[in-house]
Amino acid sequence: MKLKIIGISRILLGLVFFLFGLNGFFDFLPHTPPPAEAEAFTAAYFFPFVKVIETVCGALLLFNRFVPLAIAVITPVVINILLFHLFLDPQGLVIAIPLVAFNSLLMLGYRDAFRPMLKVKVKPM
Repeated sequence: MKLKIIGISRILLGLVFFLFGLNGFFDFLPHTPPPAEAEAFTAAYFFPFVKVIETVCGALLLFNRFVPLAIAVITPVVINILLFHLFLDPQGLVIAIPLVAFNSLLMLGYRDAFRPMLKVKVKPM
């Protein structure tokens, strides 16, 4: 059961980022314009770079390749999506909260891959 939940989270998170990443380039999904203050926030980002990150990480998750790397790279994007919708566009929390949940489940499911990265190493001087 645990492996199925992790697999479903990986596929759903990958699908969301792959589709929305591609939508940043091809604009095939309908969307409403963001509020004025949100537009200013979005303009400050290097938008194409973020969309490339979303597309590549989404594809890696969908094809089950380099999943811990994709999780590590996409996590700051997920946090920014949550904060953006929390403070600037609360209607988007409908998508932001599940993204955080899927990302958290994947981090939990792949915790063994992150364990060495989080290990405190004390080097003698």
